[in-house]
Amino acid sequence: MAPTGVGMGGVIGDILPLALGVAISPIPIIAAILMLLSPNARTTSIGFLAGWIAGVVIAVTAFTLLSSLLLEEDPNASKPVQGTIKLVLGALLLVLAVKQWRGRPHGGAPPELPKWMSAIDTLTPVKGLGLGVLLSALNPKNLIMAAGAGVVIGKSDLSTGQIVVVIVVYTAIAASTVAVPVVAYLVVADRMAQPLEALRTWLVRENTTVMAVLLLVIGVVMIGKGIGSF
Repeated sequence: MAPTGVGMGGVIGDILPLALGVAISPIPIIAAILMLLSPNARTTSIGFLAGWIAGVVIAVTAFTLLSSLLLEEDPNASKPVQGTIKLVLGALLLVLAVKQWRGRPHGGAPPELPKWMSAIDTLTPVKGLGLGVLLSALNPKNLIMAAGAGVVIGKSDLSTGQIVVVIVVYTAIAASTVAVPVVAYLVVADRMAQPLEALRTWLVRENTTVMAVLLLVIGVVMIGKGIGSF
């Protein structure tokens, strides 16, 4: 149970950084942009967006249900179980941040991207949907974010309806950076090619640095919240 006075707004505030952590993921954004620059832009990108949203919902819902099964705690007492989980998740994020930072390109070396990106032009809508689910639901960083959000939501004192609203908010934020370019393309396709290419170039170049800083900040915040639970 969440401490008295922590309502839906407080829970949303706690999961906001985690949702942003999923949203600011350069690789899926680059993948979506490449799809939008491919021959099957419209259908493949819609499938990818649907898969991305589905993966986010599946992950955060699963961890919310798992977290709700944890032993009930006195709302006025310390929460060692929640605190330990948050400390572990925060430490994992710091490990990922170090890995990203050490893997950044040096000097004039071109950034390395996943090999599967070279096959994006040939993706069907169904394969695009599957790729979206894989990148959102099975990515280690996103799983850690979903686990952190699930702990907050599952151990809150919100009603089922409020929990659904919180999960919708989490999903909307987490999926926003993939949704925006796709929706923009569907509305004004003829104007999007140049901006999308410029964004793709920047994301490819700064991918590892952006992720390292993001993971570091969220990891430190989660460790702080974990310490505060004891």
